[in-house]
Amino acid sequence: MNKLQSLTIASALLAFSIGASAAKPTAITFDADATAPDGSEYARYLVKCSNGSVQPLTAWDGRKKWCVGSDSTDNCHKKQIKAAKKACKA
Repeated sequence: MNKLQSLTIASALLAFSIGASAAKPTAITFDADATAPDGSEYARYLVKCSNGSVQPLTAWDGRKKWCVGSDSTDNCHKKQIKAAKKACKA
C-alpha cells in the first residue's frame, strides 16, 4: 500500500471516530408543565447526554413541536429525538 492510500484511510478513520464520539441522548424525562408569558402552555423535558450533560427541551402545541432550550420556540423540530440530538450537540 502506498503512502497516499495509507494517509487517505487514516484520515477517513479519524473523521469517523470524531463523528462517532459526539454526545448523543441517553434519556429523555418529563420535568414539568408550564405556561409562557403569552398564555400558551408547554411541557419541559430534560435530555441526558452521553457526555454527562443535561439539556432542556420544551414541547409546544400538544407535543407536536419540540424545541431546544428551557422556554424557547427557536430551534424547533417535529420529532422529539431530533430535538434531543440537537440539544446534546450544543
